[in-house]
Parts: sequence; structure tokens; C-alpha cells
Amino acid sequence: MSQRGPSQLDLFTGAVSEPAARRSRKGEPVGPALVSEEVRALGERLPQGIFLGTSSWAFPGWTGLVYDREAAQSALAREGLRAYAQHPVLRTVGIDRTFYSPISAFTFAEYAAQVPASFRFLVKAHEVCTMARYPLHERYGVHRGQPNDRFLQASYAADLVVAPFVEGLGDKAGPLVFQFPPQDTRGFGGPARFVERLYAFFTALPRGPLYAVEVRNEELLTEGFAQVLSELGVVPVLSAWRHMPPVVHQAVLTRALEFRAVVARWMLPPHLGYEEAYSRYAPFHRLVDEDLVTREALAGICAAAANKGVPAFVIINNKAEGSAPLSALKLAESVHPVLEGRRGVSQGPPASQV
Repeated sequence: MSQRGPSQLDLFTGAVSEPAARRSRKGEPVGPALVSEEVRALGERLPQGIFLGTSSWAFPGWTGLVYDREAAQSALAREGLRAYAQHPVLRTVGIDRTFYSPISAFTFAEYAAQVPASFRFLVKAHEVCTMARYPLHERYGVHRGQPNDRFLQASYAADLVVAPFVEGLGDKAGPLVFQFPPQDTRGFGGPARFVERLYAFFTALPRGPLYAVEVRNEELLTEGFAQVLSELGVVPVLSAWRHMPPVVHQAVLTRALEFRAVVARWMLPPHLGYEEAYSRYAPFHRLVDEDLVTREALAGICAAAANKGVPAFVIINNKAEGSAPLSALKLAESVHPVLEGRRGVSQGPPASQV
């Protein structure tokens, strides 16, 4: 672990030392931060098929890292994406709001219009697709604790999740992730029955999108799970989350590097929960607890994907190390030497063992 002060920003942005650039300019939309030549060169070295990005973009603490001035979260939610997408290293972003409620094709199209042609979005499917029973949380109202009849219901997902995603994002659509939150797996019959229902669900969905599945129950990472995803062409998501095995183990268990894309989400450090990490890391402007093990593992996975010619998408949360943009930069720095090292070896270990 390390705790580093503002000096760590010097390499990554030229705007931090200019107080004028941090002042709000009323009436002007937020713009991209002035980045250093080192960061620009880092983006140029990063293979085009590696898409690094953050989980959402509306964080005021990213002033000088991603944005050229201070702005409220509401302002960044409205106008920050265009500036975010101009960062040399950030080539994708996660849309998390769709996990809580579907959005329209029109809203997706508004997002797509703000980013360059090479940019891709990772979108989370509505949670009702992936939870067998509504949690005991007040936001679920009368449904709290009740069985969910839309769990793995293909007709609902096709109409309210897949169709607007495809229509609105077009060529800028990246992975569509069905995240199965931690839950009592007996609610859907356990791991074996889960595989059967997963197969029926995806075979009923429209062909074309890059579908991905993320599970948060380790017992669901079975051989049957890996086999059915392979047969379906649905990508397993490598989830760096404290109740899951290390991402390298997940990659081996699911044979993740044998799919048409690699998808990873770096969410939390091994030793902290969500609320603890939020309290420790906010406002997310510096790295607090560097997770070198996960970073180097993801660098190796990205390099292996690049060597195989398949795209790799890595979404990073602020709660992973303290600041998602800085984690992305550190990860980009780690990918290059691993990639060059692999190119210099005539015969290395099988990709599935990365």
C-alpha cells in the first residue's frame, strides 16, 4: 500500500499546477484537462484494441486529471463525457445507471454523439434480468424480498435492454454486461440449474451484440459455466472484487482468453468493502492503496489479448485504488513492458495460464 500526495499528478497532467485552470468559468462547458506529453505518448503506445476506462465519469475530484476545471457532479453528468472521451488513455466508459433502470435508445444516442468513432461503451444490463429475488432494500418498495419473475426473462431483456443498446450506440457499443449480484443461488436451483437457464436465456436473445456475464458468487464459476459461455460466444467478465478469486484464477477457470474479447472490471481492493473504500478514497483524486497484484495481472491479460488480436475492455472503479483515472494510467504503463516482453519470447506459456 502507498499513500501519495499531489506530486503523483505531475507526470499525468499539466493542469494541476495552474490554479486558473481549476476555477469554474461560468457559462462554459467543462473541457478536457491539459495532459502532459508523457500521457499523450502513453496513449499512443497503448495498442488500439485495449480499451481502458472508468466506471462512470461524473466525479468532481477528477479536476486536473480528466477535467480542466471544477464542476458539480450534476454538470459533469450532463457535459463531462465529451471532455472525458478526449483523454489519450480513456477509450471506454462504464454506464452504470442502466443497472438500476433501463434507458432509451435516444439517451444512448446522445452519449454516442459525444465521443469519437473509436470509443466504446460498456453497459450494465438492468438488474431485474439477473437477480432471482428482490433484495431486502427499501428502494425495492413492495417487491422487497419477493421472487423476481423477470429473472433471465429473454423477452424483457430483448425489448428493454438489448434493443435500445443496439439502436442507440450503434458501432460504439462495447460489451453488454449481465452482472449477477451476490445472492442465494438456491433461488435459481444452484450452479447446474443456473447454467441451463443461462443457456436458454442467451439463445433467445438477438444475435450480434457482445454479451458478457459477471457473477459475484464464486460457486457459479464451474466447468459447466465456462463450457456454456464458450458455446454461446458470451464473454466471462473477470471481476476484481473482494469475494471473488483473483482475476488470474478467474481467467484460467473460464478460459477467458479463448473468447472473442476480454472483459474485466476492477471494482474493489481485497481488504475493503464498498462503503469503507468510498470513505477512505473520496474525492478520488489520488491513489491511496495501490494494488500491484491486480494491476500486473490485468496488464498481463491485456497484453495476451493484444497478442491474440482480440479486444480487451477494462473498467476501473474509483474504489479499486483511490482514483480510477490514475489507475488506468498506471495500468497502461504496465501493459507496454509486458507486451514487449512477450513479443521478445519465441514460445511462452499458454495464454490460458496468464
